[in-house]
Amino acid sequence: MTLNLPRGIVICEVGPRDGLQNESVQLSVADKVALIDMAIAAGARRIEIGSFVSVKAVPSMADTDEVALRLSRREGVEYRVLVANLAGLKRSEAAGIDKVKLTVSASETHALKNLGRTPAKVMQDFAECVAFARAHNMAVAGAISTAFGCPYEGQVALEKVRSLIESFLALDVTELSLSDTAGVANPRQVYDYCTTLQAEYPAVQWTLHFHDTRGLGLANVLAGMLAGVVHYDAAFAGLGGCPFAPGATGNIATEDLVHMAEALQVETGFDLTKLLVLGRRVQELVGRITDSALLRVERRDETQ
Repeated sequence: MTLNLPRGIVICEVGPRDGLQNESVQLSVADKVALIDMAIAAGARRIEIGSFVSVKAVPSMADTDEVALRLSRREGVEYRVLVANLAGLKRSEAAGIDKVKLTVSASETHALKNLGRTPAKVMQDFAECVAFARAHNMAVAGAISTAFGCPYEGQVALEKVRSLIESFLALDVTELSLSDTAGVANPRQVYDYCTTLQAEYPAVQWTLHFHDTRGLGLANVLAGMLAGVVHYDAAFAGLGGCPFAPGATGNIATEDLVHMAEALQVETGFDLTKLLVLGRRVQELVGRITDSALLRVERRDETQ
């Protein structure tokens, strides 16, 4: 069987943000900076270092300002943060960040629990966010969470996703992520969504963001690759989860994604050995065994 796979994929390391935001253990700024440096040494050229959101809602991200200021920026590496409003944009600019990701939920219930606003209101507020970013030479990407389904509302109609895509395009935001926040997507759905939306919106650079709640994370990546998508998010050691999506587990593990890509002869630019060292360090810092298949195999091999 011949698989129509891309020659290479681009992986954004989201562990410092989407991974650590759901951990009960609060890492120090020094530890966060060290993990970011290790991820870059392992090959990450896009990395989500944190978020500028409500400190009360996501206390583990309260020190993102200091993390950003203490990083030793490497040329050729994109350091980005997630923001939800103009206040977050202003904090990003003050911290020297030049790439922000604006996130909105396709599910009204999730949007209200996450941001306290309907998706329509969130997009309306994004107009001033984008204007501020453009005025301060900051690049803007968009993310549509619960794009494949919602823990509160169930299946999310593709039409709701289209509506948000149109709203982002009206703001001239053409780098968009489809996020499976609750980990409910399946490979058929991913393939159908991706082929449909790529045909309808050829100017968009698509990214896929999967959680492995039901064990289909990597299968969904493969479906995305077969549909022609080349940009993916992943988190070191498989950390992750959403405080506003009950039951959602970690992101797909960066090391597992790189391992699968290498087996498929798809280039990633990552050093798998260094990723495993990073993953072990992450587990030490959070004090638990995380959802990483390769790290489980490594532990088993060490005890045999």
